[in-house]
Amino acid sequence: MLRGRARRGREAAAGTGAGDDPLNAADPLNAADPLDAAQERRVRAVLALGGVPQADLPDGVQQVRLRLLERAASGREAPRDVSAWAAVVASNLAMDWHRAKRRQERLGERLAALRQPAHPSGEDSSVLSVAVAQGLDELPDAQRQVVVLRFYADLPVRSIAEQLGVPEGTVKSRLHTAVRALRARLHEDEVV
Repeated sequence: MLRGRARRGREAAAGTGAGDDPLNAADPLNAADPLDAAQERRVRAVLALGGVPQADLPDGVQQVRLRLLERAASGREAPRDVSAWAAVVASNLAMDWHRAKRRQERLGERLAALRQPAHPSGEDSSVLSVAVAQGLDELPDAQRQVVVLRFYADLPVRSIAEQLGVPEGTVKSRLHTAVRALRARLHEDEVV
């Protein structure tokens, strides 16, 4: 009898007793921010590279948080790799934003307007960045998505395929086609 009371006392002190509510302990709504700082930076980068303007980035990050919380609240299993899952959700949000804003100026036009007529020699990398951004803007949505996820979010091909629900070969094919198109664009513009 004393052993049972002692065990219950230790369980209560450790927070593992029978009276604990395991759902409350795992309740994502009671948890802190579902995205850590590194994940949030990655989400911001994926949104920005997907064409979302700086002013809309906080809303995009909040959308990713909301989807993560909704997923947990609906009782679905948490993603194995929250960071990869968040990057894919951010990429999808960027594609949605891009489609909704097609009637507005294209990203390439806005970036070209920022370009100075004469570049000092130290700005070669910014010229390359502008050219790459313009090239990304011209890619089909599916190709732009895999390029951003692979090279900017630094996700492996396997993870991209799992998160997008497509075969690895499809991801590789899209990457190959997109890189070839970007390379041709950069050579055409005589940037490289």
